[in-house]
Amino acid sequence: MDAGPPFHAAPDRVVFDRAELSLILSVYGRFVAAGEWRDYAMSFLRDAAVFSVFRRAAETPLYRIEKRPRLRAAQGAYAVIAMDGRILKRGYDLAQVLRVFDKALIRAVD
Repeated sequence: MDAGPPFHAAPDRVVFDRAELSLILSVYGRFVAAGEWRDYAMSFLRDAAVFSVFRRAAETPLYRIEKRPRLRAAQGAYAVIAMDGRILKRGYDLAQVLRVFDKALIRAVD
């Protein structure tokens, strides 16, 4: 009896596809290399897929990268949300939304 891929979600759950995860993990890897981020968690819910980023495992997430397909037609399915709940960027293209981190990485490396 094969259980499928390790993060296989139930059919009624929203998930990140391979291309989306690749983009997210690329940004995550750059921040880990800069010493800014140390841990992450993924949640696959009925209405959203969430990638949470942590400075330390025991803390609240610094950022949440969310995919909410129901918002696709309105504001865009993707969003980056700060620890305090502010939406830093929302849009239709995940690569474009993740560019909100470019300025933060430049500051971290300086």
